[in-house]
Amino acid sequence: MLSNTLNTNEVKDSAGVEVEFTRIKSSDRDTEFAKISESPALPHRLKVSHQETGLGFKRRRRSVVRFDKTSMSTVDSVTPVTTSAYLVCDAPVGAITTTAELVHVIANLLSFVGTTGAATTVLFDGTGNGAKCLTTGEL
Repeated sequence: MLSNTLNTNEVKDSAGVEVEFTRIKSSDRDTEFAKISESPALPHRLKVSHQETGLGFKRRRRSVVRFDKTSMSTVDSVTPVTTSAYLVCDAPVGAITTTAELVHVIANLLSFVGTTGAATTVLFDGTGNGAKCLTTGEL
């Protein structure tokens, strides 16, 4: 289970600086965190949720880790806009006995987004190969 306060480098910004969050909602299938010291008019949220469907070997779990950040538009300085980024893991939990394959595809995704081909360092600045696809629409 996640801590009620994420304040020891669990979350970083694009400069690699820690961003602190505190839990504001929780149930058995989802939870929500708010950035500590956020402006109420400009929320910055972390949400984690899980949904299971199917039975037996056909049972699947869809897990989502999502960040939503509201800021003022840089085109119209009076309009709040929300930017979202999220990871979804759709796992055949009824037909697997270990998390090995889930760990493999999560590693594939994180390395594609957070690194370049030759790099061995994780990049938070949006310059990873996959991050460029997400930020600029590259294919």
